[in-house]
Amino acid sequence: MNEIKTKIKNFLSPYFGTREIKDDEDIFAAGFVNSMFAMQLVLFIEQEFQISIENEDLEFDNFRTIEAMTRLVEAKTTVLAN
Repeated sequence: MNEIKTKIKNFLSPYFGTREIKDDEDIFAAGFVNSMFAMQLVLFIEQEFQISIENEDLEFDNFRTIEAMTRLVEAKTTVLAN
């Protein structure tokens, strides 16, 4: 598992109790995310990975799964590296 996925999963795990979150599981459809938690998630990603989530990035599809969040972080950090 790559480092980004591990960090995101570690952040999410306390909020999901004993349930293990799969990388492709839709956390919104599972009913674990409300608007307040979504904001916490965005702040976590910005702070942990030192990136800015722009308005155009605030699409549900970018935050539905661990895989989607990982792709977003990878895309944002790749842009910063170039």
